[in-house]
Amino acid sequence: MSARSATALARVDVLGVPICAGRFEDAVEEVAGWVARGERSYATFTGVHGVMESQRRADILDAHRDAGLVACDGMPMVWASRRAGVKRAERMYGPDFMLSMCERAAREGWTSFFYGGKPGIADDMADSLTARFPGLKIVGSYSPPFRALTPEEEADVDAMINRAQPDLVWVGLSTPKQELWMPRHRATLDAAALLGVGAAFDFHAGVVRQAPRWIQRSGLEWLWRLAMEPRRLAGRYLRNNPSFVFQIVRRPPRLMS
Repeated sequence: MSARSATALARVDVLGVPICAGRFEDAVEEVAGWVARGERSYATFTGVHGVMESQRRADILDAHRDAGLVACDGMPMVWASRRAGVKRAERMYGPDFMLSMCERAAREGWTSFFYGGKPGIADDMADSLTARFPGLKIVGSYSPPFRALTPEEEADVDAMINRAQPDLVWVGLSTPKQELWMPRHRATLDAAALLGVGAAFDFHAGVVRQAPRWIQRSGLEWLWRLAMEPRRLAGRYLRNNPSFVFQIVRRPPRLMS
């Protein structure tokens, strides 16, 4: 990992993915430190889907290994981390992390840029977040087309983001697109932190309902999301969840040095 931890985060090997485990507040402090110190890194919020995609493609695994923070998102990651010995491990849920960082950004004067989501989602999310956190500075947004951008278009997007001078670039492209986008653009963007929070865009824009807290804590959030978006998510969960259980039994998580 780049920008390695100045906080109390431990790292746990979950099928080769270096999950950062600890308290939720530790993850917030880690990213806040990047901004305060002028470092440049990126964070993924990784659950079963991200771990299993990393088993299928080396570039996705490399993206996780190069990240400054691979947040312990999803209760299976929490349970895996605790099994490896990190008893203080808590869920670092991307949508909740976004709220905590936006609250911190409003207080510190940090600026944010939103990259991703369908047209109009970023505007709705901006309205929701600025109403919740007065003083939050949002300096721009961009909803990319549903196709691969040309190198020229990607360079134009980088230039647009840099002109806005954000401290935080929030990336909502879904997994694994956002995990691949962040390392590809890390060297060309000036922002301190690129943060791949995926579904947080839809949640905070109010277009998709989040699961109740008791469902999130139970580890059954995937069933809630499947009920909300069955056509999009059925294949993912039916493929990933049984395979994850099988592989984690054969290769238990372990604490990394």
